[in-house]
Amino acid sequence: MENMYSFIDYAPQRDAELLDSYSRTITGVVGHVAESVVHIQVQKPVDERKNGNKAPKLAPGSGSGFIISTDGFVVTNNHVIEGARDIRVSLADGQTVNAELKGADPSTDIAVLKIDVTGLRALAFANSEHLQPGQIAIAIGNPLGLQHTVTAGVVSALGRTLRASNGRLIDDIIQTDASLNPGNSGGPLVNSLGQVIGVNTATILSAQGLCFAVSSNVAAFVAGRLIMEGRVKRAYLGIAGQVVNLTGRMVAANRLEKNTGVYVYEVVADQPAYNNEIHTGDIIVSFNDWPVGTVDELHKLLSAEMIGRSVELGVLRNGRKVLIHAIPGEMR
Repeated sequence: MENMYSFIDYAPQRDAELLDSYSRTITGVVGHVAESVVHIQVQKPVDERKNGNKAPKLAPGSGSGFIISTDGFVVTNNHVIEGARDIRVSLADGQTVNAELKGADPSTDIAVLKIDVTGLRALAFANSEHLQPGQIAIAIGNPLGLQHTVTAGVVSALGRTLRASNGRLIDDIIQTDASLNPGNSGGPLVNSLGQVIGVNTATILSAQGLCFAVSSNVAAFVAGRLIMEGRVKRAYLGIAGQVVNLTGRMVAANRLEKNTGVYVYEVVADQPAYNNEIHTGDIIVSFNDWPVGTVDELHKLLSAEMIGRSVELGVLRNGRKVLIHAIPGEMR
């Protein structure tokens, strides 16, 4: 009995020590990171149809962001600032300053702002390739400009995809159970070292509060392009397409690797792409010998490196596979 009582007395003490260790990790990270997390205020035009065709009105909106350079570059979500007429950033010391939009990429929901402030504390991006399910993930936001909100959990899954506002799939999405409070979009998801592993972007309430973040590797790449060039270059064929199922006979006769393809229902003329050989009704099934089964797969293959280069498309035309050529332009 003596041993049993000593074990019962020890267990709560051990649990308390573990909890303190976890709490110290979280509070330490927040203390290191919070100064770099900002509140973003925007003014967006109200839809005139909802406004009775009166003079345009502006409605307030808000979100979070974080500083990535000491001279004032700030990362946030595209959907936070999309269509905004006025953008202001509130810093941890209480000052609020005007922000310039350096660039936005709806395809990854990432945007970069620039504020005219120096001597700021910047956060560093971690290499998201090294992430593992189960490791600590801490979501920090500044939804009201008064104080920070913090939620903690773990990385639940890696390599997820999420549909962007323009219809494209965002790849390399991190799923976490660190819930996103209202106004936390655009804030950082950080690891136990205070490094950014993702940019908080969305939550799905109907799925037990699943939360998602754009991985740090994607965010860092896109932010770099936006700072240097103001946009992320992507190739564009100048077509409209949708996924269609192929019959077993079509797949077998043409020795295809997939049982779906991209049906071309519109070819847009006078575009910065050479697409004269593509016909309405064609079904695209390959791109430079890579099998294509969906619009998303075609989007992935239309990378910046393809702009201005001749590419070979395999299309089903009247049930037979033929090879044609196109030269993608730059998507605007």
